[in-house]
Amino acid sequence: MIDGLEILPDGMEAQLAMNLALLNILEDFSDERTRLHETQRAIMNILDDFGSERTYLEHIQKAVLNILEDFTEERSFFKEGQRAFLNILEDFFTERSRLETTQKAVLNILEDFDAERSKVHGVNEKLRLEIDERILIEKALMEKGQALARSNSELEQFAYIASHDLQAPLRTISSFVEILGETMATIQDETANRHFAYVVDGVTRMQALIKALLEYSRVGREIQPFRLLSTTTICRDVLRDLSATIDDLGAVIHYEELPQVLGDYTMLRQLFQNLIGNGIKFQSGKLPIVSISAKKVESFWEFRVQDNGIGIDPGAVSRLFIIFQRLHARQKYPGTGIGLAICKKIVESHGGRIWIEMPEDKVGTVFAFTLPDPAEAPDNERLT
Repeated sequence: MIDGLEILPDGMEAQLAMNLALLNILEDFSDERTRLHETQRAIMNILDDFGSERTYLEHIQKAVLNILEDFTEERSFFKEGQRAFLNILEDFFTERSRLETTQKAVLNILEDFDAERSKVHGVNEKLRLEIDERILIEKALMEKGQALARSNSELEQFAYIASHDLQAPLRTISSFVEILGETMATIQDETANRHFAYVVDGVTRMQALIKALLEYSRVGREIQPFRLLSTTTICRDVLRDLSATIDDLGAVIHYEELPQVLGDYTMLRQLFQNLIGNGIKFQSGKLPIVSISAKKVESFWEFRVQDNGIGIDPGAVSRLFIIFQRLHARQKYPGTGIGLAICKKIVESHGGRIWIEMPEDKVGTVFAFTLPDPAEAPDNERLT
C-alpha cells in the first residue's frame, strides 16, 4: 500500500492509474468545456455586440456613402461654379480689355473733338467775318438795287414820255412824206425815188420802234389787280387772234388743258401771243408746229412753248431778252426785236422767270417760263 492505498497487482495498478488519468482528463475536459461554454457565450455576446456594431457600422457606411454622394454633387457643382467663375473672369478680362480699348477710343475722340472745336472756332470766326462782309455787300447791293430801281423807273418814264411825245412830230413827218410821195410819183428820177424809199422805210421803222418802245414802257405801269385766270382760255383767245396767220401758213398748234393762274389778262395774253407768234414766224419753209404744255414744279406752274422752227444759236441766248436785240435780218424776219424783252418783263412782274432750252432732237426752240401756283401763293393784295 502506498500512502494509504493498498498495493494492487501490477495490472490493476496500471489500469487504475489510467482511470485516474482519464478522470483527470475528464475533469480537465469538463473545465475546458465549461471554459469553452463560457468562451462560446462570450463569443456569442461578442457576436451579438458585433451584430449591433455591424448594423451601426452599416448605418454609418450608408451615411458616409450619402455624404460622399453629396460631396460628389457638391464637388461637381463646385467645379461648375468654378468653371462659371473662370468664364466670368475671362469675360471680365475681355470686357476690361474692351473697356480699355473704348477708353482709348474715347480719349482719341476727345482729342479730335478738341482739335475740331478749335477748327470750328476758327471757322465760326471766319464765318462771322464773312457774314459781316456779306451784310455790308448786301447793304451795298440793296442800295444799288434801289438806285437801279429808281433808274429803271426814271428810264421807263423817260421812254414812255419820249415815245409818246415823239409820235406827234413823227406823225407830222409821216404826213409830209406821204404828200411828198405824191410829188415824187411824178418825178422820173430813179436815184431820187430810191432815196425817197429809204426815207419812207426809215419813217415806218421809226414809227414801229416808237410804238414798240411805248408798248414796252407801258408793261407794268398800269397793272390791274390780279385775278384768277384760265391760261387755256387765254391761249384759245390768242389762237383766235392769230387765226389768219395760222391758216395762211398751215400752222398746227397743240395745247393741252392748262392751269389757272393769278395775273393780268392783257399782259398774259400778250405773253402767249408773242411766244406762239415767234414759233409760227421763225420757220425755214416747214409746216409750223407749236406745242404748249404746263406741269407743276414745287410751288410754280412751268409752261413750255416748243416749236420746230430755225432754232437759236446757243451763243446768242444771253442777248435774246434784251430790248431791240435782233438775231436775223429785218428783211427776212420782220419785227422790232422787243417782243421777248416784253415777255421777260411780263413774267417777272407776275413773280416768275423765263428762259430758253434746246430740244433733245436739236430741232426748234423751247421757251419755258414759270408762274406761281394760286393754291400755294401767299395772300396777294393785288388779288381781286
